[in-house]
Amino acid sequence: MSDTAAILGPGAVGGAIAARLSAAGVPTVCVAHPDAVGPIALGGLAVETRTGHLTARVEATERLERPVRLLLVTVKAGVLEDAIERVEPDAVAEGVVVPLLNGLEHMDVLRARFDGRVAAGSVSHYQAYRVSRVQIVEASPPPLVTVASETIPRHELEGALELLRQAGLDVRVEDDERRVLWHKLARIAPLAAATSASGLTVGELRDQPVWRDRLELAVEEACAVAAADGVALQPEDQWAIIDAMANETTTSAARDVAAGRASELDAILGAVLRAAERHRLVVPTLEELAAEAGLR
Repeated sequence: MSDTAAILGPGAVGGAIAARLSAAGVPTVCVAHPDAVGPIALGGLAVETRTGHLTARVEATERLERPVRLLLVTVKAGVLEDAIERVEPDAVAEGVVVPLLNGLEHMDVLRARFDGRVAAGSVSHYQAYRVSRVQIVEASPPPLVTVASETIPRHELEGALELLRQAGLDVRVEDDERRVLWHKLARIAPLAAATSASGLTVGELRDQPVWRDRLELAVEEACAVAAADGVALQPEDQWAIIDAMANETTTSAARDVAAGRASELDAILGAVLRAAERHRLVVPTLEELAAEAGLR
């Protein structure tokens, strides 16, 4: 099997990673919506980074049929079920599928199609915006990618992830899939809710006492749900990450809500609320924020 990487959904995150992979010499295929295949194939991908301009030519296709070592799934949750139909299971039968979606419930959808070749993945400390089909702006340094698998042998997982390391990404491998997912979800769910409900940036939420208090309560509630789900997280550790975020940071959910587009609030915040219901936990702050953000 060749050391080829594929990106299902080359939007802001997926497109930026695809460009870095290709620039590093990794054969890269973008599996894109039919409307995006032509522009990507003709013009490549262009990424404005903090250190300069990156351009890369990548292969683009509507459907992935040939074997790849690594498939990154970077579509939004709302289109996941349709998008994965464009990838033949045989294409990843000996590879590794790493979804970089927020939430929990996408894992079941992916495993129903790709069986035991799916690892839990998370991308953090990263912000990127797509300004056109082929142009992306990075508002942060390259991302941290964290991965764990309880079904894929460690040497196979490391071999696939080496492609990301070749592209200069910080990649960490852990043992607990649910911890990888919850570690980000416990802060991104409250942040997505608060930024969507208020229209404020992370810096503004931190600086306004009423919003900071609400956000602190929401993070505590999310950590309590994670603990009930078997993942022990400390709210102060989540806050250390939030306090380190740039003032202008917002969330993709908030940007979608502000633009009147379908958002991932249900996949992110909704997943936490459903987990709380399963464990019979009361999470009043998260429920209030969900209502204010239009989820309830």
